[in-house]
This record gives sequence, structure tokens and C-alpha cells, in this order.
Amino acid sequence: MASENVLEFTDANFNDEVINSKVPVLVDFWAEWCMPCRMIAPIIDDLAAEYDGKVKFGKVDVDGNRQAAIQLGIQAIPTLILFKDGQPAKTFVGVKSKTDFKAGIDALFV
Repeated sequence: MASENVLEFTDANFNDEVINSKVPVLVDFWAEWCMPCRMIAPIIDDLAAEYDGKVKFGKVDVDGNRQAAIQLGIQAIPTLILFKDGQPAKTFVGVKSKTDFKAGIDALFV
């Protein structure tokens, strides 16, 4: 479901890929059955291509990887969390526009 620029994050690799990342990371908590999650997938793919090398993008399937979702208090999907220096910097809940995501990402570089 994801493009080549969007990684798959799991409970097993979450710390290495997200918390210990040297670059900002946008994590999309989603599920296969979630229609709003599917609606924003093309936006995430576009952003991943646009910010390639500057921001890491990845998805966590909450059905198969509950630990990270529970630790971060994910209560609804889609929820996207933008991490900087291993810490949550911005959270988006629900369907948002590409402009909303870009504003959150760009704020990290100011």
C-alpha cells in the first residue's frame, strides 16, 4: 500500500527507525480496513517523495503492531505523529490535507 519512500515500521524496529533516527520521522498509524487511512495514503506517498532525504516516512499497522500504538496513546486512526530528535513534535488525528502536513513538517526546519 505504501510507495518505495514509505517504510514499514513494526514494534520490533520502531526504536531503531523512529526514536533513534537522525532525521525527523512522520509515522502513520493505520490499519488495512480503515478507509480514512487509505484516503491519506497518496498524500503521504507524495510527501515522502518531496521530502526524500530530509524526513523519513513510515507506517505502523496497528492491528499487527500494537505496542508502539499503546505506548504513544493512539486512540483513533489515522493518527500521524511527527517525531524530531526521538520525541513527538506534532500529532495529526484524522484526515488532513497535504498543506496541513507540509506546515507541520516545515515548522521543524525553521
